[in-house]
Order: sequence, then structure tokens, then C-alpha cells
Amino acid sequence: MTTLADHLGAIARDGYTIVADVFDAARAAAIVARLDELEGALGVTPAANTFEGVDTVRIYNLLAHGALFEQIATDPIVLPIVEGVLDSECLVSTISSIAIGPGESAQPIHADDQIMPLDKPHVATVCNSMWALTDFTEANGATRIIPGSHLADHSPEYGASFESVPAEMPRGSVLVWHGSLWHGGGANTTGERRCGIAMNYCAGWVRQQENQQLGLPLDTIRTFDRRLQRLCGFGTYRGLIGHIDKQTPARRLLGGQSDDGMVWDAAHGGRAE
Repeated sequence: MTTLADHLGAIARDGYTIVADVFDAARAAAIVARLDELEGALGVTPAANTFEGVDTVRIYNLLAHGALFEQIATDPIVLPIVEGVLDSECLVSTISSIAIGPGESAQPIHADDQIMPLDKPHVATVCNSMWALTDFTEANGATRIIPGSHLADHSPEYGASFESVPAEMPRGSVLVWHGSLWHGGGANTTGERRCGIAMNYCAGWVRQQENQQLGLPLDTIRTFDRRLQRLCGFGTYRGLIGHIDKQTPARRLLGGQSDDGMVWDAAHGGRAE
């Protein structure tokens, strides 16, 4: 049996791990069906750039679209791995679907923390995951990775060619990786879509890729459980970062009670700058 420590060890060594049997075929089918509904209702079409893909459909801001996606964000198997890479005060950075269509070219190799102005290697700022809603194979565009590249002292040159390997995995599996890992979506040479959910997290002191506080209606956030509210940024990081007039956003904006202590409460009258 693969333990939490095993997964964290693999990420520390290789930059990634694959978690098997996180969800079943029925749940995968339900998510795909919901994504099909959203694609039609929202009029989503492929982008016109090589990063997002010209034959790839991406649906963003999925926490605004129901419980199926809320459950992904707080998954009891995957979230502890993410917390082990970041910490328990991590945030949802973005959750989106990625359906790589037939004929799509390989995405340029990149690192998810590449635009951050930090020397490398550095403490993890990002930990991302890909949920396989269909089988991921080399032929249909499985994520391509460069093991160990998260330890490099630089990011990849965008658009350059690199030797990589496909992170093949059956439906129901989840790929989890360090934000510095060099990777990219593969080319799809089959006649079927490769469908997945990109469930991405960042450290609590890093700005989220999608603005969860403004992108999600407050009435929707009020229905989230407390853990998901915190993941969306309605708590504070270490009792300080993200407060509103010395209150957590949950207490100030959602009308609920909060037992989160603020950093000043622990000072016991000590002087702070």
C-alpha cells in the first residue's frame, strides 16, 4: 500500500506522484456529463494560443458550478498530499477542466511557478494536480513530465524542445506535482478527447491564479463547508495575511462565526510594528 509518506517522498525526489483509485468510473462519468452541459451552456470554445491549445476546451472557475467540483477541492486522499508539499493553510489557486481534442499538438514544456520572480530551486509555492476523467495514454495526450526537474536552478525556455516522458494513468487516478516541475500536456493522436480536471493549489501567502473571492458569488461560498471556504481564501494565513480590519473574511463577509485567532491575539499586549 502506498502511504502519504511515500507520495511525499516521490514528490520530493521526482517532483511528482500518481495516486491510483481516487475515484470510480461512475463519478468520472458524472463529472464529464456535467462538463458537457457547461460547455454548451457557457458557449466554451478552444482558445487561439499554443499554451491553452487550439483544439483543447478549458472551462474555468468550476467551483461556481456545483458540488461535483467542490468535492474535488477537498478530496480526503489528495488534499493531504498537497498540504504535505505546501502546508495546511494552502489555497485553491484554480480549478478548471482540460479536454484535449483529437489532433491537438503538445503544449510547450513549462513550470507552473515560472512567472514568479524567485530564484530556483525554492520552497514550494504551488502544488498542482490532474484528475484523469478518461484514461491518460501517450497517444491521447497524457501530461508529459521531466522527472527531477523541480530541483533545477532555472525554468525551461518556453517553446524549446525537451526529452520528457508521459505520465500515463488509468481513469480515476490523480497526478500530483511540485509547481517547479517541468511538464506540459501531450499531443493527442487519437480520435477521442483526453479529459481531466486541473485542481491547482498555492501556498497561503501566494496570490491565487483565479480570484476566488471575486469570481465566486458570496451566496455560493456560504454553502461551502468551512474547509472549502478557507481554501478559497476566506480565512487568514497565520492569523495575519488576508484579514479585513482584524477579522477573517469569513466572519466579515459571510456572516458566520470564526474561531480563527489573529496574530495580535497571541501577542499578549506585546508591541508589534
